[in-house]
Amino acid sequence: MMPRCAVLDDYQDVALSMADWSPLDGVVDVRTLHRPFGSEDEVVEAIGDCEIVVAMRERTPFPASLLARLPRLRLLITSGMRNASIDLAAAARHGVTVCGTASNTEPPVELTWALILGLARNVVTESTALRAGGWQRTLGADLHGRRLGLLGLGKIGTRVARVGQAFGMDVVAWSRNLAPERAAETGVTATATKEELLETSDFVSVHLVLGDRTRGLIGAPELRRMRRTAYLVNTSRAAIVDQSALVEALREGRIAGAGLDVFAQEPLPADHPLRTLPNVLALPHLGYVTRRNYEGYFREAVEDIQGFLAGKVVRELT
Repeated sequence: MMPRCAVLDDYQDVALSMADWSPLDGVVDVRTLHRPFGSEDEVVEAIGDCEIVVAMRERTPFPASLLARLPRLRLLITSGMRNASIDLAAAARHGVTVCGTASNTEPPVELTWALILGLARNVVTESTALRAGGWQRTLGADLHGRRLGLLGLGKIGTRVARVGQAFGMDVVAWSRNLAPERAAETGVTATATKEELLETSDFVSVHLVLGDRTRGLIGAPELRRMRRTAYLVNTSRAAIVDQSALVEALREGRIAGAGLDVFAQEPLPADHPLRTLPNVLALPHLGYVTRRNYEGYFREAVEDIQGFLAGKVVRELT
């Protein structure tokens, strides 16, 4: 019997059109699944018969508890070369090889600026009003001459900084390991503290990797340090910002607004306040969702499967 492969969380039903899957014809039985799972039981029911699973980023977590319930699983592929929602140690214990794919950093940079510009110029509010017959209801916030504060100056943060500089913004950055010399190389000023960045920035954008040191990094005390006219943008990971504290700050008008592409629970529950707060511009985790990324993800997923079946594992995560 051919090994079975499930491609998970193909929300847009495009996985099979984004790459040439024909090398697997007659070799692997491939099926795609289009809806998110509500529980581990649903995952086990859907893919318990599969030896191969292709996961899209962190849409479906693979903790130790789930891996223990998938005894047939032998190859787990994630888009990207890092996936915090896969327990790699547990996968190894259960004899599951985990492989990744390349991922482009430009798409989340572009989406970050879509959120910043959308917030600054009230794009959704004005577009909605225009469609309803209205005309010019708001005053936009300027970017030129304002301060952009970046929490994190890695590959994505550095690209975001360059765009900010092109807009004529004063760009500063902070992270625990950011050296002033490293920031200066990109024309960015490293602030001495996180608090200084929050207190002086007009736009704060999060570009840190989620880990023990960054989880909950921005909570109620930090949000209180931000200016009432300032905006917070998060296209990184929701858990870096305390979600309850953020909702409270937005409700009370302690910051001007937030642009969000990541949430503690995804898909975001239908009754969640972040869906309806008027000072929130929210998107359904689109940072990496572009044609070029998807083409790379699924092309390399096919290569990962071919390599595994040939006994030549490629792009293994350990």
